[in-house]
Amino acid sequence: MFEKNFKSSYAFEFMLFITSNEGKFREAKEIAKKFSIEIEWLKMEYEEPQGKDLEEIAVKSAKILSKEIDKPFFIEDSGLFIEALNGFPGPYSSYVFKTIGNKGILKLMEGVENRKAYFKAVVAFCDGREIRTFEGIVYGEISTEIKGEKGFGFDPIFLYGSKTFAEMGEEKNLFSHRRKALEKFFLWAKTSFSQS
Repeated sequence: MFEKNFKSSYAFEFMLFITSNEGKFREAKEIAKKFSIEIEWLKMEYEEPQGKDLEEIAVKSAKILSKEIDKPFFIEDSGLFIEALNGFPGPYSSYVFKTIGNKGILKLMEGVENRKAYFKAVVAFCDGREIRTFEGIVYGEISTEIKGEKGFGFDPIFLYGSKTFAEMGEEKNLFSHRRKALEKFFLWAKTSFSQS
């Protein structure tokens, strides 16, 4: 619970999606339309706090941002979890990508037979009273080489079926971890709005 209360509470016509990634916003906007929810993009970079898992990081981030934002908003954080590496890079995915990148992950996976992995996304919504989180997971494998140019982050090494996410382009959005988390969130939000 928060000391701060947004005037609108759940009775609002739109909410803000805080992200520096335009691709994430476009994907979220399309999904939101199916639930008759309007979202607006607040392009904003913020330093993510550290935490033991994505949920903790997302909640901490939302609390920090709530001090600056006076409207209902949501953020999204995601990570790559590799079974053979005990879930690494997990909540450290952003930092690991910036430091060793896809080539570094493939180097760590050289000679490893078990290549199972999953992407997880966590959406954190803040309305001034509380923070709620919604997660989505998609399972796949780590490829043996970098493939595709349509994605970002670890997409070029994450195999879903016979293609990497980076080879799929927009097709990825049909079943991505982000879509699953956003659909859970928007479904909950739609119900909450109708009761407000």
